[in-house]
Amino acid sequence: MVRLELDQVVMRRMKEDDIEMVKALIKEGCEGTENRLILHILTRPLCLFILAVLSSILRCLVHSFILALAIPVFLLIVFLKITMPRSTGVLGSSRPYWDYVGSSYRGTQDETLQNPYSRISGKTPGTKKPRRRIGSKDKDKEMSSEKITPEREQAAGQVWVADCEGEIVGCIFRESDKRAGISRICRLVTGSWYRREGLGRLLVQSLEQREWENGAHRVYAHIPYPSKVGEAFFRKVGYRQLEDRTNEEDDDELKKETPERGFMGYPLTKVFYKDL
Repeated sequence: MVRLELDQVVMRRMKEDDIEMVKALIKEGCEGTENRLILHILTRPLCLFILAVLSSILRCLVHSFILALAIPVFLLIVFLKITMPRSTGVLGSSRPYWDYVGSSYRGTQDETLQNPYSRISGKTPGTKKPRRRIGSKDKDKEMSSEKITPEREQAAGQVWVADCEGEIVGCIFRESDKRAGISRICRLVTGSWYRREGLGRLLVQSLEQREWENGAHRVYAHIPYPSKVGEAFFRKVGYRQLEDRTNEEDDDELKKETPERGFMGYPLTKVFYKDL
């Protein structure tokens, strides 16, 4: 575990040069999520019943009891592995992939979020030039040649990265506006060496402050269904699960937000919300 000085963290919009580092951070942070989701689906009662029926039918065709059990499970896992990224994509965003190039920032000056720790300490966080990956030069040229229209940039959403002395230590994804006054967090990742240091809380609360200043009154966050850590984190920063709302809070706006669903309609995310 590395001690992180939060007052030295700059939260800025992701640029094209940051895309490969952000992808690597997400791959590290979301490792195992897809397998946990598949296990969650496989252990649902209706799914177990269907697998049992298929195994019974196969038992009449194959002479091995073990094969009759394993074949339906194996085929279902392969099916889910193929279709889950396409059907759920970035959980909470209803899209099969994230447009990294479209959501990258192209301004001459960095667009940043306020860091309350910098105001308290009186220090001014500084950024170093991000470290470039070997062989990424050709990729950067290829990405820069893509045409980015204002419509694509608006639909792509925003990615904010936590930059500490040139190293990206965390990121938070905000989906594009679809309903007035509503914002949605669809991904939050911190580096494995910088967890339990308050970085996730800093990213969420700083983004909330910016959204409130821009007129948002509610923020939603979608948490992968098996993620107990993510659920506990968002409860700790003041979010409530959609199912916990009372009858008095049963307004039309809350009904518009529904969890992402996968195979056989089973929910893949839990919806949390917070009024600003």
